[in-house]
Amino acid sequence: MATVHIDAKSKSMIADTVLMPGDPLRAKYIADTYLSDVIKVNQARNMLGFTGYYKGKRITVMGSGMGMPSMGIYSYELFKFFDVKTIIRIGTAGAYSKDLNLFDVLLAKDAYSESTFASAMGLSDSNILAGSTELNDLIKEVGKELEIDVNECRIHSSDVFYSLRPDYYKEVRDNFGCKAVEMETFALYANAMSLNKKAATILTVSNSLETNEEMSSLERQNSLNEMMILALEVAIRC
Repeated sequence: MATVHIDAKSKSMIADTVLMPGDPLRAKYIADTYLSDVIKVNQARNMLGFTGYYKGKRITVMGSGMGMPSMGIYSYELFKFFDVKTIIRIGTAGAYSKDLNLFDVLLAKDAYSESTFASAMGLSDSNILAGSTELNDLIKEVGKELEIDVNECRIHSSDVFYSLRPDYYKEVRDNFGCKAVEMETFALYANAMSLNKKAATILTVSNSLETNEEMSSLERQNSLNEMMILALEVAIRC
């Protein structure tokens, strides 16, 4: 049952739990590196998606694209039309604090955004939306077992990557308590809330607005293995 944006032929091709990196090439990397018996379930618009097995558990990994509109479309269609129960976003973030270092792993307890996404869809006028408490608790539990330091915090889901206000991040950090920034989580949490599904976001710090340190594009694509393993280990328990 293909949709406008996902060309999987039936619901059964998509697993109950989906890991969603922004980059479709990162989805391919995860499938190639960690999954067995992999089939490609989406190639429409090159938003690659794959279903396979990790330690005997059937999992789908699929790109979301960049920004809330793209995440909003793909996560909604997966939840609504393919009966996905859980989506875990796995992405990168820019640190707003000197306390965070490159490659630190973050868990987005909730997301602040200036976006009108939630209000435009008729869900909520709140500018802060939370992830699934049960799923977040599981991520923290698995993180402890794997001895991965998981920093639970509020993140900023921004509509803007390039800004004419270079110090605006300091206002968001100081006024709303955001520790890092990305561009998708607020929309994912909105869709999960609207459809009574589970969603969480795990992020790896890829750059710092405070120190100007940053990963290379190749590191962003291929060197986020700690976060990927954490998400996969969580997925087999969902």
